Amino acid sequence: MYMKCGCVENALEVFQGTTEKGVSTWNALILGLAMNGLVEKSLEMFSEMKKCGVAPNEITFIGVLGACRHMGLVDEGRRHFDSIVQEHKIEPNIKHYGCMVDLLGRAGMLKEAEELIESMPMTPDVATWGALLGACKKHGDHDMGERIGRKLIELDPDHDGFHVLLSNIYASKGNWDDVHEIREIMVQHGVVKMPGCSMIEANGIVHEFLAGDNKHPQIEEIEKKLDEMAKKLKMEGYAPDTNEVSFDIDEEEKETALFRHSEKLAIAFGLICTSPPTPIRIIKNLRICNDCHMAAKFISKAFSRDIVLRDRHRFHHFKQGSCSCKDYW
Repeated sequence: MYMKCGCVENALEVFQGTTEKGVSTWNALILGLAMNGLVEKSLEMFSEMKKCGVAPNEITFIGVLGACRHMGLVDEGRRHFDSIVQEHKIEPNIKHYGCMVDLLGRAGMLKEAEELIESMPMTPDVATWGALLGACKKHGDHDMGERIGRKLIELDPDHDGFHVLLSNIYASKGNWDDVHEIREIMVQHGVVKMPGCSMIEANGIVHEFLAGDNKHPQIEEIEKKLDEMAKKLKMEGYAPDTNEVSFDIDEEEKETALFRHSEKLAIAFGLICTSPPTPIRIIKNLRICNDCHMAAKFISKAFSRDIVLRDRHRFHHFKQGSCSCKDYW
């Protein structure tokens, strides 16, 4: 529970106080440390687990491979993947293969990742292909991304994320006709893009923000804080990453759109409603974009506030201008 709330110190305290540590206890620790960016510690605990005579299971290796993919440790990931069968006599399942595809894809080894999918002993699921599609977007391989994106839309025509990723790939190439085609397909299938949503708890109440939200009762205060954030961030040297905005609009509009992202609204509200040293804790339903990630680093330094943000992939602990993920997510 503490790991899933981003409270690593509390989780470690409970772990150390547990007298009988079974495989599930070790798994919670290994997965939790990896998710919170403490990859080296996670892999150390895996070694410690084996020294204590606790045999790893399938879930343990999801945590270990997850730790490797969170930091781009390709060689170590390959070694652990091979050991699943050779050392521990466990049959790898689709999630283990998915972790390896994600690890290779994030590291830019797209061809090797696709070859691994093609060689899997089971039929690859949409999540595995989706990991490769995300990697194509990240590394700018538009040709492979377009091919895999089309395949995914056929496999899962109701999944909004695949349509959006493919649309963004086309937009980054300036292929607006293809962007409009994907949007028309979404309309025909009744697929609605999931809006970015960030949640923050203040005084026992959970507040929810959508991108571009203006319905919050304290919106005027939030707007003032956003203006203050924008001024302080420019003084710190922050420049908006307008590549994140795929719409065919001018640069000034793009900057405005970026500053209305849900996590920035939630951070502004957190600065108003919480006092240091309490961290600003936010949950985001989608992957945090590059611009919001960069802005959160600047905000943590400019306002001297710790920010803990969990997106759909992992935790990001922002402190004095740096992030626990080391900009690899």
